[in-house]
Amino acid sequence: MATSNTSRPKVVITRDLGPEVMPLLLSRADQDIDVVVWDQGKPCDRTWLLENVAGSSALVVLRTDKVDAELLNAAGPQLRVVSTMSVGYEHIDVHELAKRNIKLGHTPDVPTEAVADISVMLSLMAGRNARETMTIVNNGQWPEYNWAPFLFCGRQLSASKSSPTRVAGFIGFGRIARATLMRLVPFGITDCLYTSNPLSKPNPSRDSQIATDLHLRSVRRVDLQTLAEQSDVVFVLAPGGEETANIVNEEFLKKMKRSAVLVNASRGSLVDSDALVKALREGWIWGAGLDVVKGEPRIAADHPLVKEPRCIILPHIGSATIETLLEMATLAINNALMAIFDKDMPASLDLSAYSKK
Repeated sequence: MATSNTSRPKVVITRDLGPEVMPLLLSRADQDIDVVVWDQGKPCDRTWLLENVAGSSALVVLRTDKVDAELLNAAGPQLRVVSTMSVGYEHIDVHELAKRNIKLGHTPDVPTEAVADISVMLSLMAGRNARETMTIVNNGQWPEYNWAPFLFCGRQLSASKSSPTRVAGFIGFGRIARATLMRLVPFGITDCLYTSNPLSKPNPSRDSQIATDLHLRSVRRVDLQTLAEQSDVVFVLAPGGEETANIVNEEFLKKMKRSAVLVNASRGSLVDSDALVKALREGWIWGAGLDVVKGEPRIAADHPLVKEPRCIILPHIGSATIETLLEMATLAINNALMAIFDKDMPASLDLSAYSKK
């Protein structure tokens, strides 16, 4: 799918984003821009992209598309913007963009509510042994189980008379973490602990205000050891990258409560998969709920975590709601259009710091 007037700005997009979004590009293509689309229902072929990106002013990509020096060289010096339909940009060489004065658009904040929803869902599923018990029903084994007082029992997320204190711990305390915390309040979560980027300054007045607004006993920034030791459920919601790689490791998992649940809805690289397997097998923690796994999507049925009955694994669907993805796709297109027509982009990343490195 393409138009071909070389006198107009050319936009290359690595996936057809559907009938509700593509008209933002195609309905104006006759007048303003040329559009080239990879319209097959699978990830964009690298060879096709290298051949078609030449002469483009804007490149709209997904998180599966690697944007590196090779691709930027193929595009040429007139490329003005790379717009990714994702919050993260690990697939993009931001240093190369900064060096070439190419703008970067992304879609922050949009998936906040959807990812917060799934974070709570994973904590409930992992705590209540959803995978184990659903497997029993799906395999037709339910009739084999006679009722017993503690049959199928899991761990309760809600506060109770016997456990009036419930502590939610967050590795990373950005928008998604705070949206998740808001959803946990009706369950009776009483306290919140969190860790943040060591370079960021503590903000006790903000924390106190959050506690007041949500009717919590406390919201406190702590170190990783305290977070592990005191949390009933730990949510991993920090950015990826070298600084956070394997931040949840064997040392961290050994410090967690045996009744605690671990949830990761950010990046697979933050959790050491081998250490988590060991923790589940040896009972260091109660269970785990993962929307992301290191090495995804190459996670086969024989993967050690897949074999763990108390490990819930979803195929990275945290942002996968129709509402969220339509909004992300629209924002990605608008970022590209605004950049090529010298208007303010709705959501761009400041690359000035990367140009100095």
